[in-house]
Amino acid sequence: MMLHHLLGRMLTAFVTLIGVAIVIFCLLRIVPGDPVAMMISPSATPADIAALRARYGLDLGLFQQFVIWFKAVTAGDFGTSISLRRDVVELIGERLPATLELAFTALVFGVLAGGTIAVIATLLRRTPLEAVFEFLNGLFLAVPDFVWALALVLVLGVAFPVLPLSGRLDPASAPAFVTPFYLLESLVRLDFATFSDLVAHMVMPVLALGLPLAAIVARILKESLLEAMGQDYVLLARLKGMSPLRLVLQEALRNAVGPTLTLTGVQFTFMIGGTVIIERIFAYPGLGNMAIDAVINRDLPLIQGIVLIFGALFILINIATDALAVLLDPRQAHG
Repeated sequence: MMLHHLLGRMLTAFVTLIGVAIVIFCLLRIVPGDPVAMMISPSATPADIAALRARYGLDLGLFQQFVIWFKAVTAGDFGTSISLRRDVVELIGERLPATLELAFTALVFGVLAGGTIAVIATLLRRTPLEAVFEFLNGLFLAVPDFVWALALVLVLGVAFPVLPLSGRLDPASAPAFVTPFYLLESLVRLDFATFSDLVAHMVMPVLALGLPLAAIVARILKESLLEAMGQDYVLLARLKGMSPLRLVLQEALRNAVGPTLTLTGVQFTFMIGGTVIIERIFAYPGLGNMAIDAVINRDLPLIQGIVLIFGALFILINIATDALAVLLDPRQAHG
């Protein structure tokens, strides 16, 4: 049943990805603006313009362009960037790891912070401090990630300049990396100086992305914990003399984590999309920052490649979330 469920999800994901490819391909050619005009000199002749359009296949019909592009994509060829004159796959391969490290770090922070807040709020239920937690959690829910980013820049970057404002690593001390996963590689190599520098550059982006997620996790997990605390098996454990903290962590948490896991997976996809703005604010050299440059330059091959990669990431995360939810509760495979 588990395998059947996953195969069904993968088939749906494949169809969805094809739909994303069709939509983004058509939209980019409907919106105003000529990518050739962004890269050619004002003194270019009509023959030069025609030759450049032919080079990128822009002189063909829309359907013919899509067929040629889709065949190339299925073979792993996303084309050549118009603005950067480089292979799109190489560009994405250089920038995607930075975005993944940022997003996964923010996810870990959001889950740990939100889970801790939920447990503390559950222990403090029916006390005056519970209202304080609810107020702060509502405040964090109401503030979007880019507002947190701007506030962190003003406080920790300008008023009290304790953290770097931009970039991924100090260029003056950047060592030679073997892989594009700088954070993981520096930790494996026990290069704690580089690791600390990477973490310092990530603190503000991670906080901006992770604080709204922490608020969502805290609210959903707390509601699930309170519901679990009213179950018979928890009441029986309380009668046996188990402490409130053990009741929450040992008895209630394992049965309350299911809904929170599903919601976290959905929110993680939104978080990856949110890296576009956050990376721009902090000049973080990730895929989202490059996506904005690609849109400004009307770089069709690069935009198409980035959107497809984002779409594939969203789909994979949803499939992984569904698989974990089914493992925790096999009954969901029948739903």
